[in-house]
Amino acid sequence: MSSTDLIRTFLTDRLGVAPERVEPAALLADLGVDSLMLAELMFEAEDRMGIEIPSDMAPPKTVADMQAVIDSLAALKTG
Repeated sequence: MSSTDLIRTFLTDRLGVAPERVEPAALLADLGVDSLMLAELMFEAEDRMGIEIPSDMAPPKTVADMQAVIDSLAALKTG
């Protein structure tokens, strides 16, 4: 599963966001992601992608920011 698919599926299933609204420039807050939902999204990414997101990381603001976090940590994992 790609980071894009993971984020889109999460936001659609949990928040009822229309899939076409989940685009890179979209602000997570505008899609209904509050701090609790962001934590859930990060835990979901960790579980599904086998990564560990540092707790001291600055919170992502956009879908693209979240994708970059997931993709960079997944790349480190695979070497």
